[in-house]
Amino acid sequence: MNKHTNGIQENMDNLAGDARALLTATADIAGEKMVAARERLAVALDSAKDTYAQVQKKAIQGAKAADKVVRSHPYQTIGVAFAVGALAGFFWSRRSS
Repeated sequence: MNKHTNGIQENMDNLAGDARALLTATADIAGEKMVAARERLAVALDSAKDTYAQVQKKAIQGAKAADKVVRSHPYQTIGVAFAVGALAGFFWSRRSS
């Protein structure tokens, strides 16, 4: 994993830890609204973990597919990257003027 991915993972872990700590800290507080809020937080936490796992899996699949294409067509990839860079530079220079 790269530095950016590790930062996202760390933030997700911190968020999950904070949510679990909040659930634990409020466990002895009674009341219908508090119980409902803790239940919603637990469901949201589980949902966020599932969504993160799905996004991470799709990102890895996309990176593997891109790597396969680049390895299969290295010269075409270089040409496309050069063309995109040239167009971006052209539009950037026009915008700056």
